[in-house]
Amino acid sequence: MTEDRPDGTRWYVIHTYSGYENKVKQYLEQRIHSMDVADRVFRVVVPTEDEVEVKNGVRRTVQRKMFPGYVLVEMCIDPQTWDVVRRTQGVTSFVGTSSNDALPLDEKEVRAILRLMEEEKPQIRITYSKGDRVKIVDGPFAEFLGSVEEVNGEKTKLRVLVSMFGRETPVELDFLQVEKL
Repeated sequence: MTEDRPDGTRWYVIHTYSGYENKVKQYLEQRIHSMDVADRVFRVVVPTEDEVEVKNGVRRTVQRKMFPGYVLVEMCIDPQTWDVVRRTQGVTSFVGTSSNDALPLDEKEVRAILRLMEEEKPQIRITYSKGDRVKIVDGPFAEFLGSVEEVNGEKTKLRVLVSMFGRETPVELDFLQVEKL
């Protein structure tokens, strides 16, 4: 994948305890240097993506793990590097077959994951479904209450029925303009 890597360099997936991915990355990077295998274990990646979530009317961007419980490692696998990775605190196994053989990821899969990580536009968490009660927090209808009539995940839009002047009126809103009640 990179020109300065030796032949046989591939990406592998290691299974970790969920919630410990960043710690495993830190421990593994320390072991790579202390066990002198930096010439064969090149990168340790916890795939994440930015996601916008709205809580109490406040938007914030959070990093969400794309594959909880998994870490990617770019390496040349041999008995020593396998042992260094496998014996790292928090690593439960390589993803592969039941005979402890580590199966490398396909290059296309790796490129797609790395490309997703580099995207600038944060993903918006879709937590709405038809019938949900919501409060509008932004725009001309701020503070109005309504119920979700339709969800358009591709456009990150909702159609919300708002009670005005004694009748239900549909209003199209962005996901970020409402919060669930």
